[in-house]
Amino acid sequence: MKRGVAYLVTVGIGALTLASWAKAQSGGSVTQKGTEDAAPEAITTSNEIVVLGEIRYRNRTDDAEPVLSYGSEYFQRFEPLTAGDALKRVPGVTFLSDVIESDGARLRGLDPGYTQILINGEKVPGSNVDRSFFLDRIPAELIERVEIVRSSSARRTGDAVAGSLNIVLRNGYQLDGGYGRVGGLLFDDGKVKPSFGLVWGGAVGPGRLLIGGNIQGRYNPKKKQSFRYGDSPENNPNFKIDDFDNREDQDDVRDGTDYALNATYGIDGETTDLEIGGFFVRTDRTEDERSFEYDDPVAKTGPVRAATPGNLLTDNANVKDIDQVNYSLAGKVKHRWSLGETSLKLGYARFKDESHETEYEVDFDRSTPRFTGDLEDNDIVDSEFSAGIEHGFDLSTGIKLVVGGFYQDKDRDTELASTRNRFNLTAAARIYDQFDDNPTRFATDFDPADADIAASNIEEQRHDVFALVEGKSGAIDWEAGLRYETTRTRIDTLKTDYQHLLPSVSAKIALSPRDRILLSAARTVRRPQFDFITSVLLEAELGDNDLLGNPDLKPERSWGIDAGYERRIGRTGVAGINFFYRRITDLVEMTNTGVEGSEGEGTFVLQPRNVGKGKAWGVEFDLSTSLAIFGLPDTGIFGNLALLDSEIDDFIGKRRFNGQSKYVFNVGFIQDVKSFDAAFGASFRKQGPAIDRIVGEEIRTTYGGDLEVFVEKRFGNWLTVRAVGSNLLDGSKDEVFNKFNTIEDQFDRSFDEYELESEKAGPVLQLVARIAY
Repeated sequence: MKRGVAYLVTVGIGALTLASWAKAQSGGSVTQKGTEDAAPEAITTSNEIVVLGEIRYRNRTDDAEPVLSYGSEYFQRFEPLTAGDALKRVPGVTFLSDVIESDGARLRGLDPGYTQILINGEKVPGSNVDRSFFLDRIPAELIERVEIVRSSSARRTGDAVAGSLNIVLRNGYQLDGGYGRVGGLLFDDGKVKPSFGLVWGGAVGPGRLLIGGNIQGRYNPKKKQSFRYGDSPENNPNFKIDDFDNREDQDDVRDGTDYALNATYGIDGETTDLEIGGFFVRTDRTEDERSFEYDDPVAKTGPVRAATPGNLLTDNANVKDIDQVNYSLAGKVKHRWSLGETSLKLGYARFKDESHETEYEVDFDRSTPRFTGDLEDNDIVDSEFSAGIEHGFDLSTGIKLVVGGFYQDKDRDTELASTRNRFNLTAAARIYDQFDDNPTRFATDFDPADADIAASNIEEQRHDVFALVEGKSGAIDWEAGLRYETTRTRIDTLKTDYQHLLPSVSAKIALSPRDRILLSAARTVRRPQFDFITSVLLEAELGDNDLLGNPDLKPERSWGIDAGYERRIGRTGVAGINFFYRRITDLVEMTNTGVEGSEGEGTFVLQPRNVGKGKAWGVEFDLSTSLAIFGLPDTGIFGNLALLDSEIDDFIGKRRFNGQSKYVFNVGFIQDVKSFDAAFGASFRKQGPAIDRIVGEEIRTTYGGDLEVFVEKRFGNWLTVRAVGSNLLDGSKDEVFNKFNTIEDQFDRSFDEYELESEKAGPVLQLVARIAY
């Protein structure tokens, strides 16, 4: 950390020296507005948040970068629970989550690791091996706005191949007064989960304070059914009759509570601004699965006991307790002086994920029934300290130079402890009856001393410098910059480092007061996921093949362009279209080392290497406007559509990027009935099919449509009561699995198993009251 601070001091001295030289050479004036030209944000009263006086639409930004901005009021009437829920309503964001959940956001349909997640413009660590952050950890109530940054800028780190999603939390200069939110959610199995929130903002001493808290009950009851076969329709059109193997019925319940707190305090002075803040989120969650496998494709009423001849093959109970804590602290100082404006940022973020998973299974498909107990404890601690300095000054009228540096020190510790006990059942029917009543009674004596423990430590240090020039030339707002990133990584005892020069350029061209064109190009990177760069051998991780990490993996590199057009409609509406293209090299793909795997002949040790290349492209439409042109000023419509495609070469041939849906769209309307102080609306979302292909397995995923409606009644300017129905079409997630034992079998289409799986959940009803005070 000391080296990082010294590094920033050096960069700062260099920036000020450059500022003095440039001013002397250019003779230009130095702005007092600083590096951000936006006018100060107007303070919103709590009454304006609780009682929406008009329908809100997508905002247009004046930055040169292609940014789509959505204020919290754009989402509020559908009462999203999390940031992930809110993002279901913006262009080009897909999910491969379970039904009625939205965690790993996939901008442009690409893997979450290709999307940079920012909180208040800063990166935050997550528990996922691909470095992504689950957005269902951020309650929607804390959000002031959501920004989709379609291209990259030298100001930010270059980990944004698909783009960036910036979640901006409320601060003290955006709210005056307080409001509360109280509500409940009713699920189709009769379960009720409460929701409470409280936010206050106002003047305290020389500055302004905002503090907010939120407690949100989370619940997701799902039913899943799988049919498994020994061959597929590729080889046998009559596979459902000839090749049936087994059927599995599963109840899957996710039950938990999220606790969140955020606070900011800011002082805006004549020459110096100070802001400190942070947020804290804790997730306490239990995932409870109960599965029955049968040798009969026809479902029976209730579980079939072991005493019944045939039918029941296995009975499995899996319970996972999850405790996650995520917090971030940040401070920022801006000072305006004779040489321009200097900003200093300091931040610390930490993520701790503890999970305890037990799995018990009774296997009757053997001559002597067997009971198996598995225990797995997984602990992840990921912490980051970061510091940044930035200085901006005018080179000449309308042209500004910004220089700066960034330092980050990341430390990630992972420990996985697992143990397994097996024993035969001598009195199968009797013991099974007891197991069925309470599976956790059979927590066999797990001895921690017998556990297999796998631990790893990853340390990463980054030293970045950047420079950019921005300005306005007639009708063109533009920005061009360079960022040089260096990364030094230590994985247990192995060390590696790499460097990247990342240019970027953006321009916004005003064709008229209503029409403008947005152009951008940037070089970005994606750093390797953590399980790929550890040297641990994971047995039977990819089908029956082993996975061996590769500490020498390099980041994937990408060139990307975006070209868009926007038109202002009426006073508040916006319509836009955007084309994007990404070309990715050094793509990480699985390769065969030629070493025999742990499962014996026909299996291999596989290793990720930088051997591939790919490209992704698509077009994105979005519209949000009132129908005032048709004499309906109190009717608002919105919609977006993304058509997505890609191409990649893997060990079999060409395919799309794994998990990329072919399309995603969302349409809806809001009708304000001012004579009754009421409003209602509906939204419909549909996501296209996605295909994943890895060694040993191929998956095709499709989703049903998601319909939401709301009705609200306003009382004066202090109370709004809102009822929301979501997942009203009993949404389903359907998956087709092609499974193979070896790579040769995958080439020859010789199936080990063909599986059809369907997961469904019922409607969710929500009643919410918002009260201003």
